[in-house]
Amino acid sequence: MALRLPDLGFGPDGALRRELGGHTAVITIDGTAARLSFEQDGRELRSVPAAVRRDHKDAVKELRDLVKRVGAQLATLVRALEGGFPAGARHAFGWWRDRLVRHPVAGPTVRGLIWEVETAPGAWTAVLPAIGDLPDAPDDAAVRLWHPIGARGGDVRAWRDALVERGVRQPFKQAFREIYRLTPAEEEARTHSTRFAAHLVHYRRLFALFRARGWTSRLLGPWDGGAQDEAARVLAGEWRIRFAHVLAEVGPDDLAGTDRIRFDRRVAGAWRAAPLAEVPPVVFSEAMRDVDLFVSVTSIAADPDWTDDGPALAYWERARFGELDESARTRRDALARVLPRTKIADRCTLDGRFLVVRGELRTYKIHLGSANVLMEPDGAYLCVVSERRPAGRVFVPFEEERLSLILSKAFLLAADEKITDPSIRTQIERGAR
Repeated sequence: MALRLPDLGFGPDGALRRELGGHTAVITIDGTAARLSFEQDGRELRSVPAAVRRDHKDAVKELRDLVKRVGAQLATLVRALEGGFPAGARHAFGWWRDRLVRHPVAGPTVRGLIWEVETAPGAWTAVLPAIGDLPDAPDDAAVRLWHPIGARGGDVRAWRDALVERGVRQPFKQAFREIYRLTPAEEEARTHSTRFAAHLVHYRRLFALFRARGWTSRLLGPWDGGAQDEAARVLAGEWRIRFAHVLAEVGPDDLAGTDRIRFDRRVAGAWRAAPLAEVPPVVFSEAMRDVDLFVSVTSIAADPDWTDDGPALAYWERARFGELDESARTRRDALARVLPRTKIADRCTLDGRFLVVRGELRTYKIHLGSANVLMEPDGAYLCVVSERRPAGRVFVPFEEERLSLILSKAFLLAADEKITDPSIRTQIERGAR
């Protein structure tokens, strides 16, 4: 149902126009959002004209309500498309072409994704409608979303390059999507994974993310049976992932400890434990991607203001500049393509786990996982809270808060001589040589 969007009066060019006196109200689709603007004699105005506000108040309200409605429908469409990954959802080529790619509302979102068309039995052709023509195929040919786990490394790199070169921002991570394969340790363990175990996380944030990503979990707390739980999510109808976690500390900042991951398969209507090797690669990858997201977003290692002592502080000290996980490695790959196109390119270098930024006063190392910052030459920690938006117009091929935060800090620190915030300035000057 989410894929069957009405056209809502939008034209083939993806815009809805309404005459209001001597002005034209225009709603356009910009990626996964709608935008309302006003024109006069073909020229876009900076704000709602006074005459329109005065004489067409109800029409303006109706148009603004439509913008919200379109935004909600596009958000639902994106969730539905991304949610079809594990199941390998397929569509008929003719329907997909006419009702999705060419749809005035859904089109901009759908065209920004990479698709595979079965042009011959067992032969799939990948296409990004935003930058290429659709292949010749019968209307009943199968179409599915392309997933990097089934692609060759060279093809993945080529698609990533194409997105950046053509300025295509995808509605969700696809070409830059993290992929997860079985590790030797998981092959040896057979029935469980400890890849994301032994992390300390902000529990309330973790619980909220469970809900947002469609996982089920009981709330932990200082009550009978509230010490531990397994969050679960069903993928592709017949697979279930279970992520164990325990309550580690109760207080103003409730902390949880992460534990093992297991998989079950639905057999004859009942869940049965499944060896990791039997889980389809795309299901395994998507499940582990969720857990990686939970840990990377909620870990106290990413909290720049953490001050509590004890075991939690020891974990924070160890993990805040630790080895990069899959999300951070993907972030590094995106930065390698984006940074050369920015005005601070000559001040930035990617070095292992860090983005190294050369300022006028100091050189800074921004960790690509936690976004925490170290200063050279003494390795001092810099506590800096920056806007999660890089200065200027910087194209990124996907929206991600941590990536935006790293870019924002890089732009700030590349011009450190212009920083006026006394708390940041004092830290920088304290050990500068």
